[in-house]
Amino acid sequence: MAKYDYDLFVIGAGSGGVRASRLAAMAGARVAVAEEHRVGGTCVIRGCVPKKFMVYASEFSQQVKAARGFGWTVEAPTFDWPAFIESKDLEIARLSGIYVTNLQKAGAELLHGRATLVDAHTVAVGDQTYTADKILIATGGRPTVPTDLPGIEHAITSEEAFHLEKLPESILIVGGGYIAVEFAGIFAGLGSKVTLQYRGPNILRGFDDDVRVHLSSEMEKRGIRIALGCSHESIERAEDGRLISRLNNGMRFTTEQVMFATGREPHVKGLGLENAGVLLNDRGAIQVDEYSRTNVANIWAVGDVTDRINLTPVAIREGAAFAETEFKNNPTSFDHDHVATAVFSQPPIGTVGMGEAEARKRFGQIDVYRTTFRPMKVSFYGGEERTLMKLLVRADNQQVVGVHVVGPDAPEIIQMAAIAVKMGVTKPQWDSTCAVHPTAAEELVTMREKYMPAELGAVG
Repeated sequence: MAKYDYDLFVIGAGSGGVRASRLAAMAGARVAVAEEHRVGGTCVIRGCVPKKFMVYASEFSQQVKAARGFGWTVEAPTFDWPAFIESKDLEIARLSGIYVTNLQKAGAELLHGRATLVDAHTVAVGDQTYTADKILIATGGRPTVPTDLPGIEHAITSEEAFHLEKLPESILIVGGGYIAVEFAGIFAGLGSKVTLQYRGPNILRGFDDDVRVHLSSEMEKRGIRIALGCSHESIERAEDGRLISRLNNGMRFTTEQVMFATGREPHVKGLGLENAGVLLNDRGAIQVDEYSRTNVANIWAVGDVTDRINLTPVAIREGAAFAETEFKNNPTSFDHDHVATAVFSQPPIGTVGMGEAEARKRFGQIDVYRTTFRPMKVSFYGGEERTLMKLLVRADNQQVVGVHVVGPDAPEIIQMAAIAVKMGVTKPQWDSTCAVHPTAAEELVTMREKYMPAELGAVG
């Protein structure tokens, strides 16, 4: 008779949890997965997938403008928000169903309900308890809002933005990270009047400074107002139903919606971690080693709940590495270096490796190759949008340590560049690659002149 009900109990059926569950079950393990919401997690249900659908929808307004420049007669377009939301919800339901089917095909048992740790080998789901040899926590993250802000109850987060009954005529988006700039582009593209408010000196903290400046400029070209270096003091609802936001610099905005995109935190509350002795780090995330093991020998954690790199593909790779290690006798850890990322802003960003400031701090002398240009399509129809491309190269050994692209198709371009950077490509090897013409991407392999920022040039 088995000592435990399951070989593996997974808490959370998002990207990382589902991948680990499937692989473990396919390796012959008895697996249970508990999910309190819909299967698919943040990415599929309330994150990257529905957001990307919204990005696609919002880009058509720019495409209509381009079409006229190419000789097409296009009547004034209108956007049907309810029809889009209905189609989006149907597709999300289809994708969630695929996740469920894949779990079932692998032989994993799906349990619906909130799971709580009773001890290191016992999990409660509703009024039932289950025992497991190994437990994997993959509960993801959740939006954070300033709970002490007067009137915060009037604001929404990205999760509510996917289900608004109507497209707001105007919206104030609070934050300067991925989610904030992406939704600013989405709502602006769909026709809303958008203001982006961020407390810092510029958007996208942690990204290369040229990328930050370039995107900010391009967003303003698209009619997005950006208010920096300020924060909310209060939100109140006016008699006409609109929201009045008062900022600490005296500015005041009146909009139909206020959306907070001020960050996410690991979803650990109510998991019963203390019952099993699982430790958190100073960021409130579950503390793990390179193999995703917690301080408790039979408990692991993957994905956003560990706050390493909060990206869906990373959670998937962490989940796969866990299953490979624990159920296939093949110790595997995911390498978190040189992970490419995309921001689906408008224009989008693709980046891999270090930003310039980080590279200079780590390696000292850095060769910078940088260009901005209007893509031929944009030039043809008379647009003002510019693309930025930037390479960062170690001066001592010519290794490419950073690639940054802001412009159409940047996320598609960066995926291929990431392979080269991960393999340690050098600038001479990069330069030996023949360009594909005519493309925007060819600029990456034809940059030969080093770029010298004005402040460094003055010093030299």
